[in-house]
Amino acid sequence: MRYLPAPYSEDVAPDRTRPHPMTASAAVTLRKTRLAQTAAFALLTALSVTGCATNRDVATTGSIPRASAASMDGMNADALAGTEKSVGESYARDPKNKEIGLRYATVLGMTGKSAQALAVMQQVAIAHPADRDVLAAYGKAQAGAGQLEQALATINRAQTPDHPDWRLYSAEGAVLDQLGRSAEARQKYRMALDTQPNEPSVMSNLGMSYVLSGDLKTAETYMRNAAGQPAADSRVRQNLALVVGLQGRFSEAEQIARRELSQQQADANVTYLRSMLSQQNAWAKLSDKDGKGKPNTN
Repeated sequence: MRYLPAPYSEDVAPDRTRPHPMTASAAVTLRKTRLAQTAAFALLTALSVTGCATNRDVATTGSIPRASAASMDGMNADALAGTEKSVGESYARDPKNKEIGLRYATVLGMTGKSAQALAVMQQVAIAHPADRDVLAAYGKAQAGAGQLEQALATINRAQTPDHPDWRLYSAEGAVLDQLGRSAEARQKYRMALDTQPNEPSVMSNLGMSYVLSGDLKTAETYMRNAAGQPAADSRVRQNLALVVGLQGRFSEAEQIARRELSQQQADANVTYLRSMLSQQNAWAKLSDKDGKGKPNTN
């Protein structure tokens, strides 16, 4: 059960062929770049949180039906593969069916097939060009495929000023953060919270926005508030675990990652969290000083 894709890019990895040591300012810049990568991927995944209804009435919220991601969160890889096959067969028989198309695109996104998920949503959007749920899911698929500007335009088309949807505000904020427009992103998150106070998925996104700017203490404040809400789900707590781990408190992060999950899911999340931190070139340091050194919040 993976909440966050592994963020790593060769173009920000340190060049070990350089003859001169990295300066302190360059090291801080590199660290913040890596934190930004982690948060950006987390925000991209968060679109599945903010863009999907959970237990709320779709007719009331106007958001993506809960048949999307919520019912598949607890599936392991084999279950997801089986769901992908069965839903894919249904989609092949009826590609214009809105509910089937949304579900198929969601499971494709969860199994890492972003390009195929986008292709499915393009077809669904052709069949339902004015449907708000479809436009929101289409924007999510575009963001998942890296088409951020297009995603922003599609989400804006889905939003209606006279009946705004907080999930769309939050999804818009996530895309704006991906584009490096953090001030605008945070404004959208706060607009979402004005409409839906104390919504944990929005507070989690707001926390990840501060990770993008390297402000881990502020990020943790929002994450803890989000995780403490009655409606908080496991994805929100995994983001809290990530932020805690990035500050060097890996034992605490592992405890958070293991809460309220099956042993198999918890082991997978802890392994994945460890993998992400190692890809940030931090795991060895955290392992050495876990519980001993001070958290690093630079």
